[in-house]
Order: sequence, then C-alpha cells, then structure tokens
Amino acid sequence: MKLTSEIRLENLDLLVKEAGGVTELAKKAGYKQPSYLYQIINRTPVQNGKAKNIGSIMASKLEEAMNKPKGWMSQEHRKKAESNAVYLGTMEPWDNSTPIGEDEVEVPFYKEICLSAGNGFSEDIEDYNGYRLRFARSTLKKHSISPENVVCVTADGNSMEPVIPDGTTIGINKGDKSIKDGKIYAINHDGLLRVKILKKRPGNKVLIQSFNSLEYDDEEVNMEDINVIGRVFWWSVLD
Repeated sequence: MKLTSEIRLENLDLLVKEAGGVTELAKKAGYKQPSYLYQIINRTPVQNGKAKNIGSIMASKLEEAMNKPKGWMSQEHRKKAESNAVYLGTMEPWDNSTPIGEDEVEVPFYKEICLSAGNGFSEDIEDYNGYRLRFARSTLKKHSISPENVVCVTADGNSMEPVIPDGTTIGINKGDKSIKDGKIYAINHDGLLRVKILKKRPGNKVLIQSFNSLEYDDEEVNMEDINVIGRVFWWSVLD
C-alpha cells in the first residue's frame, strides 16, 4: 500500500501537467517562485539530508488552486490513466540502409549543432551532416506538422532541466513560429541559438524563461531582438 507522501507526489505530477508546467502551477497556487515545487519534484535533499514532502497545508493549497475537491491530493488517480495503455508493437533497430515504411518519414538531424539550454552560443543551423531521424507520418499529420518543416538538434546545458535535460534530442517545427504563451521554442537571440519558454508581453516584448529558474533568471527582450526558428514539439533522452 502506498504512503500518503508517495500518492501526493504522484498527484503533484498530474497537477503540473494539467496546469501547463511547474511555473504555471506555482502561480496558480500563489507561490512567487516555482523553486519550492521543483525541490519537491526533484526530491532535493534539505534538512538532515531528507527531501521535502507535501504536507496537509500545501496539499489543500494545491487542491484549491486547481479546483480539486478536498482530500484529492491524498487519493490515487493514476489507475484510470494507466488503463488506457495499448500495445504498440516491439522496437526494431534500423539504420540508413533500412527501407522507409509506408507511414515513415525521415527528417534531418543536425547532430553537431546544439541549441543552448543555458546561456547560448553562436552556430549556423543550416550546417547539415547527413544524419536523419524517423517519425511516423501519421503522428506528424495528427499534430498538423508538415515533415518538410521538421528538424532535430541537441539541447545543451541545464537551464531547461528537469523537463529537457542536457543532451536531449529535440524536434523543431519550423512551420510554427507564432508565439503561444508558455510553449517551448528554438530561437536565434542575437546570434545565439537557444531553446526557451516564450511569453508575449505588452510593448512588443517577449519574456524568455527557463524551467531551471533557480539558476537562470527571466529575460525580457524586444520582439525584434529574437528570431523564432520554430516550436519545440518533441524531445527524447536516454538515461
């Protein structure tokens, strides 16, 4: 039988997804900075080397912020979601000589180019080395993504952790450059290629944010100071 502390941690993950991220959940719950929630999610050791847990007061605060009934944080809610799992088949190795399937499409993977998830660096995204990754054409179509607009690169740095760790491969839709608040984008910021959360601000300005807000402060810049390469729609990492 699971402990209440374990159940609350699982439910915190559900609330983060429902709110659209840790930062958004922190705002809804009235926390000025999301760092406290990050410490709980990451099980960061604090006093006596022990990680923080979600107490009753915090649980009630989160329930109220997300319009959940009293006691919701202490009840299991994952069973229903897990029952939706379906068998998709086995994983099969492939290389450049493997024929492309009917529902497959290959996209360029700029393996030697990294989009900074830190302070950024200068590079030309059009440098191409011949590497490619495969996506299901039907999956891209479901999300209204044209295969010819997709490129993959590597995220470098820790500013987008824990969501996008250092070394993560990310997929960029170059056909989606319109900023939607809270979404992740690949941008060229004054010659630096970066992957960041963007939010529009009054006066034709843009707020640039990192998931790792403990180490990286928000930046507000003029819209003309950045060039949106495209929206990050997919990421994958091996641990």
